[in-house]
Amino acid sequence: MSSSGADLVGVFREVRRHMLLIFIVPVLAAIIAVAIFVIGDRLRPDSWVSTEEEASGSLVLELINTLFLAVVAFVVVICWQEYDNAHNHTVAEAKALVDTYWTAHSMPDREHRQIQGLVRDYTDQVLTREWPVMQADRRLSQPTQDTFDSLRDAVESINSTDPDVMDLRTSAMASLDAAAEARQDRAMDASYQMPVFLYAALWFGTVLLLCSAVLSGVEVTRRSLLMTALLGIVVGTTVLAIYNLDRPFSGGNSVSKDAFEYAMSRYEHIT
Repeated sequence: MSSSGADLVGVFREVRRHMLLIFIVPVLAAIIAVAIFVIGDRLRPDSWVSTEEEASGSLVLELINTLFLAVVAFVVVICWQEYDNAHNHTVAEAKALVDTYWTAHSMPDREHRQIQGLVRDYTDQVLTREWPVMQADRRLSQPTQDTFDSLRDAVESINSTDPDVMDLRTSAMASLDAAAEARQDRAMDASYQMPVFLYAALWFGTVLLLCSAVLSGVEVTRRSLLMTALLGIVVGTTVLAIYNLDRPFSGGNSVSKDAFEYAMSRYEHIT
């Protein structure tokens, strides 16, 4: 068997094992829970036994609340970490562009004007052209990428017998490499989506929580209606906040353009 065929078989076995675990572990946990419940019922004192019919219902409701809170906490941590990473990547890219602009300031006049002009053009395109594309399509703008490539080509094409100029070229290339890496990270951030299974767990917990009033047998009164409405508002707000955090450049709580706007203002002061 070829190495590619062996790798494919290995991947298939790993997927099959993972799928078996998905079904086996919950079923096994249910069997263990029932076994503990039955055995414990025989071993516990009679004074511990509840005669109220709501006892099992209360246990289920507590489990639903715990499940929903655990899923929400886990999802919020993941989304907020991704949002924070997206913000840090924009700041790193803008800083690298300012460093490139500053380095070009000490170059000969022709390279000085060409490179600084391209840096300004690229930053302006990120603000005016690429940001709307990230918000609408969750990807980067190809014309803006072309401008960045032109900037790197301009720096790479510098050739001089003056060692100071070549040192400036090396410094500018290092800054552009950092900007390119941050740009690549920003592209990944723009296209990032929370895994489907986490959304499934979130919606599953949400549905169970919204059905908790029915499952607990609460009587329909003005007070219960008000409390249920408040519960729906809290749950809906939580899900909406998660949805916005899941889209760092297109959600309601999107990453700001402050880093690039500040870079534009720095260019004016350097000039």
